[in-house]
Amino acid sequence: MARLKVGILFGGAGEEHPISVKSAREVARHLDRAKYEPVWIGITTDGAWRLCDGPQVGWEARGRPASLSPDRGVRGLLVRGQDAVALDLVFPVLHGRLGEDGAVQGLLELSGLPYVGCDVQSSALCMDKSLTYLVARSAGIATPDFTVSEDPGALPYPLFVKPARSGSSFGVSKVSVPEDLRAAIDAARRFDRKVLIEAAVAGSEVGCAVLGDGDDLLTGEVDRIALSHGFFRIHQEDAPEFGSDNSTPIVPADIPDEARALVQATAKAVYRALGCRGLARVDLFLRADGTVVLNEVNTLPGLTSYSRYPRMMAAAGLSMGAVIDRLVDAAVAR
Repeated sequence: MARLKVGILFGGAGEEHPISVKSAREVARHLDRAKYEPVWIGITTDGAWRLCDGPQVGWEARGRPASLSPDRGVRGLLVRGQDAVALDLVFPVLHGRLGEDGAVQGLLELSGLPYVGCDVQSSALCMDKSLTYLVARSAGIATPDFTVSEDPGALPYPLFVKPARSGSSFGVSKVSVPEDLRAAIDAARRFDRKVLIEAAVAGSEVGCAVLGDGDDLLTGEVDRIALSHGFFRIHQEDAPEFGSDNSTPIVPADIPDEARALVQATAKAVYRALGCRGLARVDLFLRADGTVVLNEVNTLPGLTSYSRYPRMMAAAGLSMGAVIDRLVDAAVAR
């Protein structure tokens, strides 16, 4: 049986470029070469596309200029100085802006190629936290009180100020007094012109990995982020592979069984309400009274060796290789 030729996009011009490269290296480690023939396409921080041998150090210099053709008659890569490279599907191992926000998904829709993960609409919707909250609320799911105005009005302090459309914890600040609000808004604007201000939610930070399409959804084990101080700031560490200075993920989460079941059920409800497919990580707050509040949805969560999504799936008995198989099968079947 012929191997599926899978174009794997990684890198990107957004702030999460280094994280994407690490995720791609983990995908490379677990990809079954008996089933798949990977075609590696790295995107530099300047937005240049390179056909390369993989996400190893130095791929930018060794790669050949390439681009994904939007012409459905090509269904693959255009590479300078050679014939087009046909692809069976694309796995965009991209995070954050220009990778997880619907931009590359739109190009893939034009190309006519099947692809892993959420479509244009759900990617864009989940990337904008304010729109995510509005849709979740319409589905009866609790969210923080928030505004996209620079005036927080009656929102109580402490507040969190965030770029409305950015990944990880880039540009996020906790503000305890009004005098610090302006600096926090300016910090958020470095990553997005649209700024979200929301009331802090008292509770534990928990997450749930979701995999699948439609009614056929699988959840990983719930995790809990144990904080020693401050707030959770993923991918802001100098060496996240060796841990964080203020947080430890606990998986399976040390929470009651009924709370675990509620987190998983709510994660599925959020996933469906936002039109997600393929995979997503749904982050929530678990309050002392046992209720949950939505925090955010990551439509292409980190897949690095230290990332939460693969750890939650592994704790539920699903290896990274098995996750990749399910994602590819779902993309081909759509």
